[in-house]
Amino acid sequence: MKQEHIDQINKAVAAVAAKKHINHFYFVACGGSQAFMMPAQFMFDKELETPSGIYTSNQFVHEVPKALGEDSVVITCSHSGNTPETVKATEMARSMGATTIALSNLVDSPLWNAAEYPIHYEWGKDADASDLNKAVLYSLVFRILDAVAPCDKYKEGIASVENINDVLEKAKALYADKLKEWGKKYKREKMIYTMGSGACYGETYSFAICLLMEMQWIHSNCIHSGEYFHGPFEVTDFDVPFIIVKGIGSTRPLDERAYNFCKKYSDCIMLIDCEDFDMTGIAESVREYFAPLVAGAVLRSLADEFAYQRGHDLGVRRYMWKMEY
Repeated sequence: MKQEHIDQINKAVAAVAAKKHINHFYFVACGGSQAFMMPAQFMFDKELETPSGIYTSNQFVHEVPKALGEDSVVITCSHSGNTPETVKATEMARSMGATTIALSNLVDSPLWNAAEYPIHYEWGKDADASDLNKAVLYSLVFRILDAVAPCDKYKEGIASVENINDVLEKAKALYADKLKEWGKKYKREKMIYTMGSGACYGETYSFAICLLMEMQWIHSNCIHSGEYFHGPFEVTDFDVPFIIVKGIGSTRPLDERAYNFCKKYSDCIMLIDCEDFDMTGIAESVREYFAPLVAGAVLRSLADEFAYQRGHDLGVRRYMWKMEY
């Protein structure tokens, strides 16, 4: 990880550590940026007694949490740094005395200037995975956890971030042939469901709303594995496609139960099983939390394959950035 990222992260962490009392951690963003912070909120919820929540930015602005104030920490993210709702949420939180930390690829963006502690991350094909948004976020949250409740586990998490690049590359290579097969087989589907839970839920949610709906114009819906049997499983049929991520750790039984039922009645399942990943270099104690990063890399490769097979570039939009909304 680049030193500039570490310096910015350490400055933000020091501000959190200096607080005498923290009443709430808030993770606030829109779309894929919100989804990529879902594993972090899951982590905080599981590791800390201090409450945490995740919000879409405009709800955070229009329905201000009662507890938000000077004892709060608000972490926001926008890739461009220009998302109006997220900028406004950050400005509002800072005006109410909260400690505001923002992640953005664009330095000196409106979001960058709105936050008290902005953090930069790299983007692009040549960027090392440890400098990308998810790895920078994980470096931040493990350092916050270790500052708030010091523990060897969190130090292992910090060290594991530096090894993520090799793990991602091995996972993409492991699934490469399957991704080509799935891309060809499902390229004409008009509706694809995604399913996952726990730390990995955010990746399945992001794949549905961003990569399928936004970038490929394929109808989709993300189903939480724990909710599958409470309504959604009635749509399961032999020709209904599902992308299912089986995580590792505490919520894996939810994914296994949903998968075991779904495979009985659907012939169109794309399964990503996080137990297949070679996570050498990632400490055993935190592999549950790193699994979403690896599954997300595989899902992104699947999106690239869909784009190639369908002749529909991931950068094509009909409405986004093209008109007033």
